[in-house]
Amino acid sequence: MDCIFCKIAAKQIPSEIVFEDDKVIAFHDISPAAPVHILIVPKQHIESTLEINSSNSSVISHIYETAVQLVNSLGIGGDGFRIVNNCGKNGGQTVDHIHFHLLGGRNLTWPPG
Repeated sequence: MDCIFCKIAAKQIPSEIVFEDDKVIAFHDISPAAPVHILIVPKQHIESTLEINSSNSSVISHIYETAVQLVNSLGIGGDGFRIVNNCGKNGGQTVDHIHFHLLGGRNLTWPPG
């Protein structure tokens, strides 16, 4: 498989990992859009939000649980943060493996794009 996030999860590509367990891996984005910009990625290859179903949906709640742990450990919960999932080309998805951006550390204006 030629998926960059699968390769990161398999440790075939180095990354600055901040959290890992049997279901997800979280690491710093190489092109940060905020002082805190972490990607939370399931280890199971799921192409996009459109592939979420009853057999794999539990990983989404685990991703949010992981995000809360990271927010608390990074100390950005009090000032606020954003969790973003892009889906499809027009939604801004650039890697065909579902992932969530955890952004914080500055005022995140709206609309984002």
